[in-house]
Amino acid sequence: MMPASPSQTIAVRLAEARGRIVDAAERSGRSPGAVTLVAVSKGFDADAVRAARDSGHVDFGESRAQELEAKAADLGPGVRWHFVGRLQRNKVKVVVGLASLVHSVDREPLAVAISERAVGLGRIQPVLVQVNVGEDPAKAGVALPEAADVVSRVRAMDGLSCQGLMTIPPAGVDPRPLFARLRDLRDELRPRFPEVQHLSMGMTSDFDIAVEEGATIVRVGEAVFGPRPTPA
Repeated sequence: MMPASPSQTIAVRLAEARGRIVDAAERSGRSPGAVTLVAVSKGFDADAVRAARDSGHVDFGESRAQELEAKAADLGPGVRWHFVGRLQRNKVKVVVGLASLVHSVDREPLAVAISERAVGLGRIQPVLVQVNVGEDPAKAGVALPEAADVVSRVRAMDGLSCQGLMTIPPAGVDPRPLFARLRDLRDELRPRFPEVQHLSMGMTSDFDIAVEEGATIVRVGEAVFGPRPTPA
């Protein structure tokens, strides 16, 4: 039997990841269709993204502005890009206009820069506010007690559509209560801000749990593309 090609391997991994989403959604009484799988292609080349796209996948995540720019130019249409990493203000001009959703608005000056760029382009940029639910000093994100005020200010900015919340739990802790806390925050905000609907939470190691706790977007890299290449 011939060994599977890289494209076939990626297609199999995508199917397995989608199956895990279906199982987790069913365990929690949710519709699997309510969860978007973002295949995080950071560190993988455009051919890997192309293979996933050719198997029918649409949503891909990048965490470096230059990498997003290069892959978007290489791949052209048929891809919906998500920016999932820490965004520096001097890279906003690259990301706004390419990313369908910026997951990582973690400070007001960044939101202002995105707003100004979006207005300059005559577009509305969908964003999520990143919340440091686990109070991890190694992670970005606004503090949980400040999140409601930040959401209120971000959604009032021209050119922005604040569509939800994102979090990354600290390493080595049970993520479930942190995911549940972010869901509770979203639910508390929705009567005031009904457009705040999305919960971007869960990666390769814990996206099943995230789906059980209400994630609407999961950010999965190695479960789709395999081990991430070691930087040279």
